[in-house]
Amino acid sequence: MIGFSKLLTGKATVAAALHAADCGAAPPHLLQFSTVARPIVVWNLTRRCNLRCRHCYLEATSASQDQELSTADAIQLIREFGEMKIPVIIFSGGEPLLRSDLWELAEQARSQGIRTALSTNGVLITPQTAGMLSSCGFAYVGVSLDGGPSVHDDFRGAPGAFEKTLQGLRYTQDAGLKTGIRFTVNKNNYRELPRILDLVKKERIPRFCLYHLVYAGRGRDLSYLDLSVQEKRDLADYLIRKALEFHEEGIPAEILTTDHHADGIYLHRWVKENLPERADEVERLLEFHGGCSAGYKIANIDPAGYVYPCQFWRSSSLGKVPEQSFREIWYDENNELLNELRHKQAHLKGKCGECRYNSLCGGCRIRAKASNGDLWGEDPVCYLTGEEIGVEQA
Repeated sequence: MIGFSKLLTGKATVAAALHAADCGAAPPHLLQFSTVARPIVVWNLTRRCNLRCRHCYLEATSASQDQELSTADAIQLIREFGEMKIPVIIFSGGEPLLRSDLWELAEQARSQGIRTALSTNGVLITPQTAGMLSSCGFAYVGVSLDGGPSVHDDFRGAPGAFEKTLQGLRYTQDAGLKTGIRFTVNKNNYRELPRILDLVKKERIPRFCLYHLVYAGRGRDLSYLDLSVQEKRDLADYLIRKALEFHEEGIPAEILTTDHHADGIYLHRWVKENLPERADEVERLLEFHGGCSAGYKIANIDPAGYVYPCQFWRSSSLGKVPEQSFREIWYDENNELLNELRHKQAHLKGKCGECRYNSLCGGCRIRAKASNGDLWGEDPVCYLTGEEIGVEQA
């Protein structure tokens, strides 16, 4: 994640990040800059979903699924997470609210001292559901909203989804839960951003997270919908302006992006030119963040218990719980893929390999593999010029 608001306005500092590291745990607002390598776990509890989103990396379906970890196995896994001091579990899907034992799993995580977050389409949230999320101790609820009614409903494959999602988002706000909008940007909704950020402002939503397209699952065939290089640069400029505007107006909404670490390099270059007094600190915080965290600071578990380096990964499983413990899988020194991901600079090729900032970024390995068949090839949608990153132009 690239925290535009935090990096631009000084809400994150090197001193605070180092203090958190010394204490062994980072508070929620500094987690993206943590130097501690215990992973955040994105856990796809179920493949079942009430929508059919065009870009779903899990290729979720409305059909019932037999291959899901049992409640007993899930609880045992959460206990292991507690022993490992895993900082956060993000319960995702499919639609995690379709899993009837979600509440029991969340309570178990809370008893282990693990923060929990929910990734949801919001359609199924009622006042009662929001109350249960609050009572189970969810620290954050991320709700997917990809534009106005017609755009969102088309992208999510369900008429009326926008209104239900917006209502669900309001219910979580009313229940006192920290709630954010998750927006997956593409050519069909790029111009919806002002409308959605106006909604963030009007509804006093504390977080807006923009996701870049990753070519995985049903999204593997959507590369043609990705933004052009110029559109990505314009997008970064727009988010910088909005983050500063919100800060100046006292609007308590954080803007951040995910799945494109080039955003951090672009932002740092903007800071050097426009806020030079913050440049060194921003660069140091990006160093702490370390770019792509797949297989290092983030892990994924699918509904059947297969473990992957990140939620978009669906080849090269690292192992399967409960056949092995998560600890054995994650700390397997003989796993070639994990070793490569944790020393990614030595393996990057093309533009990513030559980039002077590759320790702060590393590109997206899933996009590279989907585009040119090479896991370590260059990220095809990097929008930084050769001059900006020290790479000779062909």
